[in-house]
Amino acid sequence: MRVGVCYYPEHWPESMWEDDARRMKALGIEQVRIAEFAWSRIEPSPGEYDWGWLDRAVDVLGAAGLQVVMCTPTATPPKWLIDRYPDILPVGADGRPRAFGSRRHYDFSSPSYFAASQTICTAVAGRYGRHPAVAYWQTDNEFGCHNTVVSYSPAAVARFREWLKARYRTIDALNQAWGTVFWSMEYRSFDEIDAPVATVTEAHPSHRLDYRRFASDEVARYNRMQVEIIRAHSPGRPVAHNFMQAFTEFDHYKVAADLDIATWDSYPLGALEELWFAPEIKSRWLRTGHPDFASFNHDVYRGMSKLPLWVMEQQPGPVNWALWNPAPLAGMVRLWSWEAFAHGAGCVSYFRWRQAPFAQEQMHAGLNTPDNRLDVGGREAAQVAAEIRTVLAADADANAAIRSKVALVYDYEAKWLFEIHPQGADFHYPRFAFEYYCALRSLGLDVDVVPVDAPLDGYRLIVVPPLPVVPADFAARLANSGAQVVLGPRTGSKTEHLQIPANLPPGTLSAVLPLRVWRVESMRPNVTEAVHSADGTADGYARHWRDFIESDAHAPFEVRASFADGHPAYVKSGAFHYFASLFDDALSARLFARIADEAGLPTTPLGDSVRISRRGALTYVFNYSAASHTLSGVPDDAFVFGAREVEPQGVAVYRTT
Repeated sequence: MRVGVCYYPEHWPESMWEDDARRMKALGIEQVRIAEFAWSRIEPSPGEYDWGWLDRAVDVLGAAGLQVVMCTPTATPPKWLIDRYPDILPVGADGRPRAFGSRRHYDFSSPSYFAASQTICTAVAGRYGRHPAVAYWQTDNEFGCHNTVVSYSPAAVARFREWLKARYRTIDALNQAWGTVFWSMEYRSFDEIDAPVATVTEAHPSHRLDYRRFASDEVARYNRMQVEIIRAHSPGRPVAHNFMQAFTEFDHYKVAADLDIATWDSYPLGALEELWFAPEIKSRWLRTGHPDFASFNHDVYRGMSKLPLWVMEQQPGPVNWALWNPAPLAGMVRLWSWEAFAHGAGCVSYFRWRQAPFAQEQMHAGLNTPDNRLDVGGREAAQVAAEIRTVLAADADANAAIRSKVALVYDYEAKWLFEIHPQGADFHYPRFAFEYYCALRSLGLDVDVVPVDAPLDGYRLIVVPPLPVVPADFAARLANSGAQVVLGPRTGSKTEHLQIPANLPPGTLSAVLPLRVWRVESMRPNVTEAVHSADGTADGYARHWRDFIESDAHAPFEVRASFADGHPAYVKSGAFHYFASLFDDALSARLFARIADEAGLPTTPLGDSVRISRRGALTYVFNYSAASHTLSGVPDDAFVFGAREVEPQGVAVYRTT
């Protein structure tokens, strides 16, 4: 466990660097990320490198006892490079190139940019790959930010055609898989296939899905190139990338497979404002963030990180990029930091050391104000650094791996498919996955978030939010896990080519769950359907969606809850549970509590404001509420810090026997 910071020496007079480094070390910071946006200073003109300033910055940080996270600067190609190779710019759905003047202005498929990136990455890795102060690497910065995963450039279309050839081999196979006989869309060769954009009405859904898969693979290809260069020049030093919160535009599992560390950038208040949350939720958690949002992202990225995950950018105060930008309540920067460690983080790095007085992010807070005085976030970061020493001294097992008995399957392609084929305008996969996660966390359960191809042995409860495409072996792996399995609506509803399964949904899962979805409907946001449990203990309502299901006459299922019209809403067959709709939060929690009990998992209803996490022999308690929370049954001498009375926005850590 350690804390870090993001630093931009190129933004400040060199006369400040030594004092900055000294103050970082005194505050308790151990690692510093630099240079992710510094290409124009490293290479101010084509082939002319200015290493002097960066050499001195790295030396100053190293001399202060700080470890450097060196970044490749490819998120911001300089103006001279764009002018030389205009094809670097990504092309939007409107057919227009997206212009220079901000960041991330590049196309993953541009051969010019791929070559230029190889050159600058080789130069930076060759220069600093064995520098004693450089302990870690970061590739690029926030792949896909500002909607830059998908480009419709000529280069992207050319590479897409090659991608299709590799996937389908023959044009006849593609026509069959896509069903291009519909609307006379059959192709004679791969060279006839364009990007699925600017059509008169809806473009072919299978075409669109494959374009999303292709664009995602381009991100992985680009990242892999950088990782290979870094490993060649800086052997033994871990490589990371900083992913974004709740971002689903490419398959993060494929990118993370080439990395050592999955890191993410945590901005709980900005996310609350920008994402799907209802106005009353945004108002309630305005200055704390949603109690499950940061932890959900921690668990997503922990599941794909070979070494302990990191938070590469932790919000330290108000941000600048949301529609409204409130300040965190006192204590929240500390709470967010400890929540990361409780979910398995090895480092929490704050963005940024000092608030910039110029350019696009001048309203984004740092640990220090622009006049170089420690801000609220800086004081709380110092408190966290001191508390880390207390925790590590108190318990040698504090850095233990998380051992959850609950797995939640999370899939990026599911989001793309439901975006292409929503059937209901508000069928939003990340939201529904998050709601399932919230229900589990409200019961005091620790959760692993895993990909669909993850090993499932050892879990007692496996929860699958709506998952339209399932692997051929998924049913067998679920059955062999021995766990109780919950499947959300629309699971198994499509083939990999986005067609309805021949035997109707749930497709191949019917081998373990004998039911047939014969009709579906989506519901408007102001429409709900009453749900009544068979035993009278769990009534509530359904929203967004309904699957109409019937049983296999040879293997009938148990109906545990029904809609008001008598159609099954929740059924069970053996260890498999099927939800035919998305239920209200309270009903979801009650159903998960019952299923967890059948799985042999004790639950502790926590409500919506307090969360508990376990790491090794330590239990962490986080209070998002405006009122104090009292812990019962914990001896006074068990507390590492905090107390039985957990104050608002407070944290308590205690040993468990």
